[in-house]
Amino acid sequence: MLTSSIAPIAKIYHQPLPDLLFEAQRVHREHHDPRAVQMCTLSSIKTGACPEDCGYCSQSVHHQTDLKPEPLMDLESVVAEAQVAKAAGSTRFCMGAAWREVRDGAQFDRVLDMVRQVAALDLEVCCTLGMLKPHQAKQLKEAGLTAYNHNLDTSPSYYEKIITTRTYQDRLETIRAVSEAGISVCCGGIVGLGESVQDRLDLLEALSNLNPPPESVPINCLVPVAGTPLENAPAIDAIELVRMVATTRILFPKAMVRLSAGRLEMSDELQALCFLAGANSIFTGAVLLTTPNPERSQDERLLDRLGMVPKPL
Repeated sequence: MLTSSIAPIAKIYHQPLPDLLFEAQRVHREHHDPRAVQMCTLSSIKTGACPEDCGYCSQSVHHQTDLKPEPLMDLESVVAEAQVAKAAGSTRFCMGAAWREVRDGAQFDRVLDMVRQVAALDLEVCCTLGMLKPHQAKQLKEAGLTAYNHNLDTSPSYYEKIITTRTYQDRLETIRAVSEAGISVCCGGIVGLGESVQDRLDLLEALSNLNPPPESVPINCLVPVAGTPLENAPAIDAIELVRMVATTRILFPKAMVRLSAGRLEMSDELQALCFLAGANSIFTGAVLLTTPNPERSQDERLLDRLGMVPKPL
């Protein structure tokens, strides 16, 4: 039997697709320009050698992948990347470091400088650096951070099948620290991990219990990486992905719903359906952290075909 809090989410998710899309588009139009898509850029500022054992990730030291670890980038290189991203139309620049947790010291100080200088470019600035303590979240806020990404990844019950080195509660505590520091929370999940539809509903319930609700909700499709435990995971059914996006839009009417990893494997038609379902942000550029992503020119052609436009800052 469904719990009382899950039942309304399940009702939304399982309704006939035309009705679901109609409701999602109605909600979307109440709160957003239906033609506008925010273009974001995600840069891996420190790559690989991560002590976590996330079953989907190429950067874990627990997996035998072809990824070559790289140290934390220098400040000048990161600012140059942000300038290129802005010139190409991105209004949000995200920096990801393959850390289990943020540690005080010279490297975190360098990240704070990165945040300051990227913010000075009049860009939204987001970071995903692993677990944060409250005082570190406050420092990031003072440096000018717009948002912090910390995904729940999947449902509470399925989580331990994907990750054992960090608990669900650990994630919630970082999200709490971010919220209390006054930073917007970017929090979503990954589909295609072998989870059930019930797990996806449970993930949406967990996200809906966050207070305040997330400012943005990334919906990632697993990109299977050779050498990881999930290298042979089957792709999520396309209609199930559209249902996930549409339900997310209805549950989080004011949030940016970010169609994130896995777009290279999506047809233009599937991406168009996701936009119709309420997705209004993409990450553009040839690489998304360590996985392939559509070229910026490919995204521009798609938006032009659809009569959609990049969202201004």
